Amino acid sequence: MKKNEFTGPLIVVTGLFFMWGFITSMNDILIPYLKKVFELNYFEAMLVQFAFFGAYFIGSVVYFIISAGRGDPIMKIGYKNGIIAGLLLSAFGLLLFYPAASMKVYGIFLSALFILGLGFTLLQIAANPYVARLGRPETASSRLNLSQAFNSFGTTIAPVIGGYFVFHYFIKWGKPFLNAAGNPITLNSGEAVSAYGVQLPYLIFALVFVLMAVIIKVSHLPAINVEHELPKGMGALKYPHLVFGMIAIFMYVGAEVSIGSILINFMNDTFSIGEMQAKSYLAFYWGGAMIGRFLGAISMGEIKKTVKKYLLMLTVSIAVFFVIFGVVWIESDFTFQFVSILPFTGFMLLNLLAFRLGNSMPAKTLSVFALVNVVLLTIALTNAGHLVLWALLSIGLFNSIMWSNIFTLAIDKLGKYTSQGSSLLVMMILGGAIIPLVQGSVADAMGVHYSFVVPLIPYLYIAFYGWKGYKIKTDLL
Repeated sequence: MKKNEFTGPLIVVTGLFFMWGFITSMNDILIPYLKKVFELNYFEAMLVQFAFFGAYFIGSVVYFIISAGRGDPIMKIGYKNGIIAGLLLSAFGLLLFYPAASMKVYGIFLSALFILGLGFTLLQIAANPYVARLGRPETASSRLNLSQAFNSFGTTIAPVIGGYFVFHYFIKWGKPFLNAAGNPITLNSGEAVSAYGVQLPYLIFALVFVLMAVIIKVSHLPAINVEHELPKGMGALKYPHLVFGMIAIFMYVGAEVSIGSILINFMNDTFSIGEMQAKSYLAFYWGGAMIGRFLGAISMGEIKKTVKKYLLMLTVSIAVFFVIFGVVWIESDFTFQFVSILPFTGFMLLNLLAFRLGNSMPAKTLSVFALVNVVLLTIALTNAGHLVLWALLSIGLFNSIMWSNIFTLAIDKLGKYTSQGSSLLVMMILGGAIIPLVQGSVADAMGVHYSFVVPLIPYLYIAFYGWKGYKIKTDLL
């Protein structure tokens, strides 16, 4: 296909990235809702994330076992059918929220989340390598960064839109839930909580996923299976650059989630910033990833003229920054002050400089960004005051391109083992469950400030991967 013939399919598939980012971020809204309804403690409420992200690991293991024993499923049915299957499985999980709320059974909610996570696992396994292959190999990281940027856009706006649906609009419909004493369960604002608060939003989400499956079905998505042979066995593991990439994904997801998970407590303990205001600051950690991913798509894309490229990157970074600020401003009931986040703009300029040092090369950019995060963590560990806060929040800017660059480097030249390799990389999302536990243990022992020594190790490894670990052994091709 010609280059411009890939544009339509890329737009369609990028819509998937937006939706699964949106739904994933909805878990942050779902947790306080379910905590109220079922009167859960924090451990019980966090089973929401355990069920959802646990599905990624289990689903990927099952996929790998099937591919090793019977041949790669995606290679058999094609990327298009794999994406459709993932959408329909996700839609089924979303539909289960309706009976879960009707019967008021927490276990059904967790089962629904687990099935939803399995659907997302299949989408990740199929969609990530598909986007990478939907054009020239040299610009694979650019395309995946663009798709991931819209994923980040979904995670940024979901708390505002989803929170409005769950806690303001649909929650007023229907009969309120009653607690053990027979009294209506209410929010902190005093509003009664009803089943419709989650039933109707998640029903809408399920219908959107079914509609997307229909759109994918009727869309002309090119079949991109480079090999007709259906490989069996664990052949993907013979490629060192994939194995090193698996570790890199584990380290990246673990470090990103670990820092994000502890930042609100850190702001509260160190700067006495309340949870609601801290949540607004946290948006710049996650929103920074969106900025960096849009810039990564431009930096590693088709534009050759340096001046034009960096003027466009500067313009896009400013525009996306104001989108994030607008979301935070709305979410805070128009009370969040612009002046309070001005230091972030300085780190945005540093982000542009880091892209320049990366010289539009995925591996080199990955190493530069990882080393910048090592410096930012070192600043946070050795200093005090608000410089520490902004150094930590700005790590999100440099996390931005890591998933896309690691993923495309790791599956490069895998050929018939591409989908199997993709499942192994998705499996390594497990890092998001393990590394936060390690940082939490260090925080208990040494204090939350010094616990940021833990993510230093992952970023040093990622720097190694972009320097040496990504290189392909030609004798295996």
